Amino acid sequence: MTRAPGPTVLAAGCVLWRHSPHDGELEICLVHRPKYDDWSHPKGKLKRAETPLDGALREVEEETGHRCTPGARLPTVRYVAQGRPKEVSYWAAEATEGHFEPNSEVDRIIWLAPTAARNRLTQPRDQHLVDALLSVLNPA
Repeated sequence: MTRAPGPTVLAAGCVLWRHSPHDGELEICLVHRPKYDDWSHPKGKLKRAETPLDGALREVEEETGHRCTPGARLPTVRYVAQGRPKEVSYWAAEATEGHFEPNSEVDRIIWLAPTAARNRLTQPRDQHLVDALLSVLNPA
């Protein structure tokens, strides 16, 4: 029996970045979700009447413990999850303050150089967001 697709699930997140406290180089934050055993950018479903940007900022803080300053809008990612279409709006966001505490949703975060972050991401669809971040931070 084929399950009919429901309405599109709306979600939002950020490609969270900072300058390394050690050498000043660019680092990107990835989150590990034990439920899926994957590495991804912080993101999550929108709450009722929540704007995508507000949802993205809330999810970053919930998943990483960090507040951030949003920057440029990044590409929207569309895919099917659990038989339903999903649309995730993304922003570039610079980490400002905060401290990570493991929780049931995210048990680890890691800060990596862009190439290492691209290679660590579990889903290939998330990899192009690293390139999009680099494009907005270092316009040609």
